[in-house]
Amino acid sequence: MERTPHRALLKSLGLTDEDFGKPFIGIANSYTSIVPGHIHLNQIAEAVKAGILEAGGYPFEFGAIAVCDGLVMGHEGMRYSLPSREVVADSVEIMVQAHRLDGVVLVTNCDKITPGMLMVAGRLDLPAIVVTGGPMLSGYKFGRKLGVISMFEAVGEFKAGKITEEQLQAMEDVACPTCGSCNGMFTANTMACLTEALGMSLPGCATAHAVDSKKLKIARESGRAVVRLVKSDLKPRDIMTREALENAVVVDMALGGSTNSTLHLPAIASELGQDLPLETFDSTGRKVPHLCNMAPGGPYTMQDLDQAGGIPALMGRLGSFLSLNVRTVTGERLKENISGWQVLDESVIRPLNNPVHKEGGIAILKGNLAPDGAVLKTAAIDPRMMRHSGPARVFDSEVEAMRAILGQRIEKGDVVVIRFEGPKGAPGMPEMLSPTGALVGMGLGEYVALVTDGRFSGGTRGLCIGHVSPEAAMGGPIAAVRNGDILEVNVNRRSLSLKLEPAEIRERLSKVKPPKRPEHVGYLAKYIRLVGPASKGAVLSPGGSG
Repeated sequence: MERTPHRALLKSLGLTDEDFGKPFIGIANSYTSIVPGHIHLNQIAEAVKAGILEAGGYPFEFGAIAVCDGLVMGHEGMRYSLPSREVVADSVEIMVQAHRLDGVVLVTNCDKITPGMLMVAGRLDLPAIVVTGGPMLSGYKFGRKLGVISMFEAVGEFKAGKITEEQLQAMEDVACPTCGSCNGMFTANTMACLTEALGMSLPGCATAHAVDSKKLKIARESGRAVVRLVKSDLKPRDIMTREALENAVVVDMALGGSTNSTLHLPAIASELGQDLPLETFDSTGRKVPHLCNMAPGGPYTMQDLDQAGGIPALMGRLGSFLSLNVRTVTGERLKENISGWQVLDESVIRPLNNPVHKEGGIAILKGNLAPDGAVLKTAAIDPRMMRHSGPARVFDSEVEAMRAILGQRIEKGDVVVIRFEGPKGAPGMPEMLSPTGALVGMGLGEYVALVTDGRFSGGTRGLCIGHVSPEAAMGGPIAAVRNGDILEVNVNRRSLSLKLEPAEIRERLSKVKPPKRPEHVGYLAKYIRLVGPASKGAVLSPGGSG
C-alpha cells in the first residue's frame, strides 16, 4: 500500500494495473538533431520499444547527450569531447538508479557516447544491451570514395594547390550523404565493432548501416532480448569478463581500429573492477595479424565490411585467438553466435595466411619521451616511416601547430610536437585530426611525424603518435623538448626517444612554465581536478566514477 503514490504517478503516463507486473526497461537514447550519427536514433528507439512490448516488458525512454567529434574538431569545443564520456555514463546511471529500472537498452553511436554507455553498463550491472546506430554511406566525387576524413585532408590539398576551391566545394556537398557514424574504421565504428566483440550487442549490429532496414530489425530484436536478459538475470559483468575484453582487443588488432580504443577499453574495464593495461594491446598486436585494410589507411569502408560478413565473420576467422565460450546478450556463447557466419569477400576480411600486416593495427611505444607509453596506429603508416629520426618542431597548442602547417613552415623530415594537450593540460585531450589531415593533404604524410600528449581521430593516418604519458602538464618529458632536438621513432622496437641525456631532461623540466590559458570554470574545471592519465584510460577518480 505504501507504493500507492508511485503507482498513481505512473498511471498518469498511461500504465495500467497489469503493467506493474512487467519488467520496467529503460531506453537510454542519445538522439540529437545536431549529430549526424544520432539524428535517426528516435526511429531505432521506436523499434526497440516495439520489441520490449512484444516480449512482455514496459519501456521508458530518456535522453543522453552526444558530442560530434567531427563538428567540434579543431576548436575549443573539442576540449569537451572526451569529458562528455563521463557525463554520458553518469546521466544514464542517475536515470536508471533513481527510477529503479530492471534493465536498460543503450541506443547510441559515435566516439564517446558508445564507450560511456558501456562504462555505465558495467557500473550498474543490470541486464543491458547496446544498439549502435550504424555507419553512414560513403560519398563519391571525381572518381573518389569520400567521407568526412576526406574533407579534413582536402583542406590540405587545397592549401597545397592540388585542387581548386570549386572542387573542394563539390566534394563538401556530397562527402557525407546520409545519417550515421562516419564511414571508415574511425573511433565510432571501432567502438561499435568492439561492443559487438564484447558480446554486448547482437551479431551484425556494428556494421548494419544507419539507412539499412536491417538496423531496425536488430533494434526490435534487441528490445525482445533485453526482456529475456532480465528474466534470466544475465548481467554485463557476466558478459564483459576478462576474456571478453581480451577478445575485443584481438578484434581491434585485426581491424586496425582507432587508437582511442586504448582509452575506452581500459575505462570500461575500470568500471568492471578490472585492469586492462596498455601492454595488453601491444602483446596482442604482436601475435594477431591485421586482416582488414579499412579506411583511413586502406580502401575499404564499413559498407564493404558489412557485405563481407561483418564482425561475426571476422571473429570466426580469428577463432584460434579468441575465448569462444564467453557469454553474450543473445543468451548464447560466442561460438554459437558466430557459427553460421562466413567470410563473403576475402579481399576485405583477409585469410590468416595472407594478412594486410603480420602484426595488429596498434602499437604501444615507450622510451625516455614516453615512460608510461604512447599509442600509434600502425595500420595507417607508410612502411617507409616505421623508423624515423628528425628535428623537433615544438608547439604548445594545436592552434599554433595548425598555423605553421597551413603556412607551409613544416619541412620533410620534421617531427611536429604538440604538447600541453593531454587530459589535464588541454584540458580534455583534444583530437588532432585537423593538423594530421592537413599534413596528408599537403603531401607530407609520408615524410613528417607528429607526436603529442593529446590524441588522434580514428581517421588519422601517418606516423602520428599520441597519448604520450606522462603528459606535459603533469611534468612529462615531452615538456622538455625544444626546437631542433632530435626525436627518434622505431616502431619495430616500440621505442620513442628524445636524444638528450637524462640530466639535461631533468634540468629542462625544472624550468618549464606551462602556457598561459584562460582559467576554466564549470565542468572542465571539475574534470581537470579529477581526470587521471591517458595511459590508464583517462578515467575520473575515484574508481572511474565522476
